[in-house]
Amino acid sequence: MLDIGYALSTRFPDPPAADYRRADNRALRYDLFCGDVYLADTVADRELSTAWGWVPVLDFAWALCDIVERLDRDPRGSRAAGPYRAELDFTESTELMRFERRFGFVDIRADWSPAGEPPLTFSHTELRRESRDFLHDLLADLVDLHEDLGENPAVWQLQARFPRV
Repeated sequence: MLDIGYALSTRFPDPPAADYRRADNRALRYDLFCGDVYLADTVADRELSTAWGWVPVLDFAWALCDIVERLDRDPRGSRAAGPYRAELDFTESTELMRFERRFGFVDIRADWSPAGEPPLTFSHTELRRESRDFLHDLLADLVDLHEDLGENPAVWQLQARFPRV
């Protein structure tokens, strides 16, 4: 089972004068809400996690939802042999998280993982569901912290683009 989570950084707080109601996509994706993220296989008790403190958490959730959709462009769906690949790059770093879909399963690797470490593998359906749940749960948490964020049109568009499954 897949678990996706985050922790906001205390070392890299949001700017004190941030206007969450009017923040544009760039600010939402790259300048606000820094911390760390993880993807965990709770059955195998393994995870891919960052420990840098500066990962733009909302950007990670947004990009993950985007990647899941890009991996599903073949009209044959889970019958498509692939492989279909995508990468998630981390701002301010050369590290990548790599996704490869074959049939209905997605392997996830990270450049910072030890050599020879097997990938995390999840069904594409589970990855889609959990990534969208993560995005919506994250946005709910962030709106609890910053009420004005709930009035931001970019947030509304993001929620509409990736509804819960």
